[in-house]
Amino acid sequence: MKTFILMTKLSTEVSGKMRMRPEVGHDWLEHVKTKCPDVKFIAHYALLGKYDFMDIYEAGDEETAAKISMISLANGAQIAESWPAIPYKRFLELTKEI
Repeated sequence: MKTFILMTKLSTEVSGKMRMRPEVGHDWLEHVKTKCPDVKFIAHYALLGKYDFMDIYEAGDEETAAKISMISLANGAQIAESWPAIPYKRFLELTKEI
């Protein structure tokens, strides 16, 4: 499994309905679990900055990560970016190959 970081910024319409956030978040997660059953979520954070949420998850491939971003966009995200993440020890190994 590969590690990905999902960075999400909600649309103005959705962010204006913060009291509904628990239901919206639950519906989003159920949608992801249905469409991407092999995904394993590791952590979920609310942020104060450019993005509203950060999720760390494992998926088998980049296409699955793309689906998760698309599900987010279809459910009220203005921006949904899935970034590949490399464990730091592996990153250090890669630097030796340069």
